[in-house]
Amino acid sequence: MDNSGPKKTCCESVRDFFTSAKFLIYMGHALSTWGDRMWNFAVAVFLVELYGNSLLLTAVYGLVVAGSVLLLGAIIGDWVDKNPRLKVAQTSLLVQNSCVIVCGILLMVVFQFKEQLVELYNGWILTTCYILVISVANIANLASTATAITIQRDWVVVVAGQDSSTLADMNATVRIIDQLTNILAPMLVGQIMAFGSPFIGCGFIAGWNLCSMCVEYALLWTVYQKTPALSMKGGQKEQQQELKPLSPPKELEHGQSPEESSQPLMIEASMVKPGATKQRSCCYQVSEPLRTLRAGWVSYYNQNIFLAGMSLSFLYMTVLGFDCITTGYAYTQGLNGSVLSLLMGASAVAGICGTVAFTWVRKKCGLIRTGFISGTAQLSCLILCVVSVFAPGSPLDLSVSPFEDIYSHLMGETVLPEAEHSLTSLLTAVNATTAAPAEELPPLQSYMSVSLLFAGVIAARIGLWSFDLTVTQLIQENVMESERGVINGVQNSMNYLLDLLHFIMVILAPNPEAFGLLVIISVSFVAMGHIMYFGFAFKSLGSRLFLCCSPEQKVEELESASLPTTV
Repeated sequence: MDNSGPKKTCCESVRDFFTSAKFLIYMGHALSTWGDRMWNFAVAVFLVELYGNSLLLTAVYGLVVAGSVLLLGAIIGDWVDKNPRLKVAQTSLLVQNSCVIVCGILLMVVFQFKEQLVELYNGWILTTCYILVISVANIANLASTATAITIQRDWVVVVAGQDSSTLADMNATVRIIDQLTNILAPMLVGQIMAFGSPFIGCGFIAGWNLCSMCVEYALLWTVYQKTPALSMKGGQKEQQQELKPLSPPKELEHGQSPEESSQPLMIEASMVKPGATKQRSCCYQVSEPLRTLRAGWVSYYNQNIFLAGMSLSFLYMTVLGFDCITTGYAYTQGLNGSVLSLLMGASAVAGICGTVAFTWVRKKCGLIRTGFISGTAQLSCLILCVVSVFAPGSPLDLSVSPFEDIYSHLMGETVLPEAEHSLTSLLTAVNATTAAPAEELPPLQSYMSVSLLFAGVIAARIGLWSFDLTVTQLIQENVMESERGVINGVQNSMNYLLDLLHFIMVILAPNPEAFGLLVIISVSFVAMGHIMYFGFAFKSLGSRLFLCCSPEQKVEELESASLPTTV
C-alpha cells in the first residue's frame, strides 16, 4: 500500500494535466495553427500555379489581406469584446474553417477544369473564380484574426487566472507551438503537392480543416465547461446597465461622454419627431463602423502600454526576417534551397530558445526589465547585419540607382541576367519577365557578408521572440478585460501597417545593390522601437529599471508602480 500511493498520485497528476483546460487550449491552438500554416503556405503556391507562374495573384492576395486587417482590426476586436466568449470562439472557428474548405473546393474545380473555364465567356468565369478564392480566403484570414484575439489574448488570460507566472508559461508554450508548426506544416503540405499534385493538396487541406474544425469545436466547449470564469466577461454587465438608461445614446455628439449627453438626449428625444429619430438612427447605424474604428484607435492611444505596443509594431518594419524578401536576397547571393532550409531551421531553434529565455529572465528580473534586456540583446545581434553591409562580398553599390529595375521594366529595356534575379523578380514583379526561367547566378567571391547577415538575423531571433512575449503579456495584464479585443485588434492593424510599409520599401528599392540600405533602415526602425519601449519602461520603473531585484521586491514594484491610465 505504501508503494501504490505515490504511483497513484503520479498517474493522477499526469491524467489531470492531459485533461486540464491548459492542455486542451494547447491542443486546440496546435490544430488551428497547423491548419493556418498549411493554408497560408499552400494558397500562395496555388495562386502562382494558377496564373502561369506569375506573382500577380499572390501580390493581390497579400495586399487584400493586409489592407483588410489594417482597416477592420479594431472592428473585429470590438465584436470580440461585445459578444460572449464561447459565441465568438465558435463563430470565428466555423467561419474560418468553412471558408478554407470552400476555397479548397473552388481551387480543386479550377485545377481540374481550367482549360474549359478559360474558354467560357472569354475567361470571365475563371476570373470570377480567382476573385471568389481571394475574397473567401480573405474572410478566412479575418476570422483567423478574431480567433487569435479571443483565444491567445483573452481565453489564455482567464485560464491562467491571476497567476502571472502561469500566464507567462502559457504564452511561451503557445509561441513554441507557433514556431514548430511554422516549420513542420509547410513541409508536410509541400511534400504532398510535390509527390502528388496541387489538386491533391487542395483536397488534403480541405479535409484537414473539416476534421480539425470538429475537434477544435469540441475542445473549445470542454475548456469553456472546465473554466467557469470564461462565462463571465468583465465589464459586460456594467456596460449593459449603463446603456439601458441611455437607450437613445446612439445619437451622442462627437466627443461627448455618456454622462454629459444623457440629460440633453432625453429632453431632445421628447421634442424630436419620430420620423427624424428613425432617419438619424439609420444614419447612426451606417456610420457605426467608422465610429467604432475611431474609438478603437483613440482607446489604443490612451492605454498605458501604448509605447510598448508601438515598439512591437516598429519591429515589423524590417527586411531582417525569414520571409520571401530575405530568402530572395539570399538566392541572389548564391545560397541554394538546402542551405536556406537549414538556416530556417536554425532560426526556429533560436526562436524557441527565446521563448524559453523569456520565462527564465522574467522570473529573475520582472516583466518590464525582460523587455528591456530582450531589446538590448536583439539590437546587439543586429549590429552584425549592419557590419555585413560593408563586409567583403556585399553587393552594396551606391552608384546604382535603387529604381533601375523599375525604370527598365517600365521602359521595356533589356535587363541584364544579374538584374533578372533582383528582388523585384523574386517578390513583387507582376509582369511577363517574372515567368521567365531563372538563370545560373555567378559564384560570389566571398560569402562573408551574407554569413554575417544571417548570423545576425538568427541570433536576433532570441531577443525578438522574448520581446514579443513581453509586450504580449504587458497588453494582457494592463488592458481592461472589456477592451482586450479592440486593443489587440488595433495592435494587429499597427503590425500590418508597418509590415505593408516594409514591402513598399522593398518595391521602391528592389535591386540587391540597394539591399544594404534596406538593412540599415530596418535596424534603424528596430532601434526606434526599442527606444520607445525604453521610454515606457523608464516611465514605469524609473531608475529601478537598471537594478536587479529579488522576487519580493518585484512583487512590491508590481503593487506600487501602477502605470498611469493614459499616455
